[in-house]
Amino acid sequence: MKKLLFIVLAAVVGGLAALGGAHFLGLNQQVKYVQVSAPPASNFANFADPSTAPPVPTTGFATAAEKALPAVVHIKASKPGGQSGLPFGIEPDQLPESFRDLFGNPGQRQRGEAPLQQGSGSGVIISDDGYIATNNHVVDGAESLEVVLNDQRTYEAEIIGTDPTTDIALIKIKAENLPTVQFADSDKLRIGEWVVAVGNPFSLTSTVTAGIVSAKGRSIDIVRRTGGDLAIESFIQTDAVVNPGNSGGALVDINGDLVGINTAISSPTGVFAGYSFAVPSAIVRKVVQDLREFGIVQRGLLGARITELNTRYAEEIGLKRDNGVYVAEVTAGSAAEEAGLQKGDVILAVDGVPTLRNSELLEQLGRRRPGDAVVLTFERDGQERNATARLKNADGKTEAIRPKPAPEKVTELGADFVELEASTAKELELAGGVIVAKIRSGILADQTRIRPGFIITRVDGRKVGSITDFERVISRAAGTVALEGVYPDDPKRTVAYGIVKQAEQ
Repeated sequence: MKKLLFIVLAAVVGGLAALGGAHFLGLNQQVKYVQVSAPPASNFANFADPSTAPPVPTTGFATAAEKALPAVVHIKASKPGGQSGLPFGIEPDQLPESFRDLFGNPGQRQRGEAPLQQGSGSGVIISDDGYIATNNHVVDGAESLEVVLNDQRTYEAEIIGTDPTTDIALIKIKAENLPTVQFADSDKLRIGEWVVAVGNPFSLTSTVTAGIVSAKGRSIDIVRRTGGDLAIESFIQTDAVVNPGNSGGALVDINGDLVGINTAISSPTGVFAGYSFAVPSAIVRKVVQDLREFGIVQRGLLGARITELNTRYAEEIGLKRDNGVYVAEVTAGSAAEEAGLQKGDVILAVDGVPTLRNSELLEQLGRRRPGDAVVLTFERDGQERNATARLKNADGKTEAIRPKPAPEKVTELGADFVELEASTAKELELAGGVIVAKIRSGILADQTRIRPGFIITRVDGRKVGSITDFERVISRAAGTVALEGVYPDDPKRTVAYGIVKQAEQ
């Protein structure tokens, strides 16, 4: 009995000792949620006060998606299998700096007349009567376009106009009272802001991703392959996930308003690897307005050869300034010459908007039409000056350019023809040619598989370098007529088509 009492007493004493020790060491305190004041920012720069840090707008993503989704469409473009595996006329193994476009399922190159293959892209409804903005490389060379709305209604679409210099195109479906997306001012978009990408990657329709704007005014030298010297690259760079099939889709702000058209990604594999690029809405709006009103884009040209300054180049030419756009040459009779610009000037701004990079200057000028006046801020001999330049068109005039109508004597071919621009001809190493811009009903549609974009360089072995040449030769031809030329995506391979043409009565 005494032994049992001793054991109980020892247990009690041991317990009291343990409790006292725990109290002394602070191990028996109650757990509480306490608010801890943030330390001074000067001490911990890598921590921000939660009360001032902007929250991740999770509800805003849902709002943006709800507004944008109904206005983003799925575009199915049927293209001949003989086209290049990638748009812009690029072979996968020729891409510099691992850039890839976003046009899905382009197929492999085949020789000869191949069956049609279907590519998948996206588009954005910009007016309730059926006008849709997308990328030029989504619709370029397509023989037919099918547009599937978010509610699964399906329509055939026609191409209203394309602009390779910005990679923007305008198409239209016959429908009314459609949901639309509103344009936002991409100039006000700030680096670090949240954006939402909406499109159809890998044909997964109505897909939404989010990210932030990681850069603006970015040039990746991809549109220049089709746009030539007039190409404008001033992309919005984001880390929103986009993939093949997103091309032509919407990049919207947190309010669901359009800030850009998704166009390209930077990737070593062809799928998303961190960055995507979108054409700013300010450029998109201007291009689609031109295409709708004129059928072609109105470009206001300064008429100067420019080079982007950096420290090394500035040292080579003896300039103390190491940023800005250097005027390397001024074209005679151009807007630049009439404004008083000279070789050696450094352009700093257009209408007060800083343009310290080529992409920024080209973007600002690309928003203007021939005849528009702009105030150029530039530096000469260390002094800042201003000059007003009235921009001109490619013909050196200030009027808007209208598409050249097809000559009457070739209308039986059932196509619209335009002359190949000198800059594009030089890039493709051609002496000249006539582009099949649009095919309707007629000889070409009935007798050949010619698709829009084909450049006719010879008719029955005779060179045709202009519309005038083409009209003269084709009007005299009869019987079996050979049309030879190239497609821009494969300018080294000559393609021949044969047509049967009746003699003129």
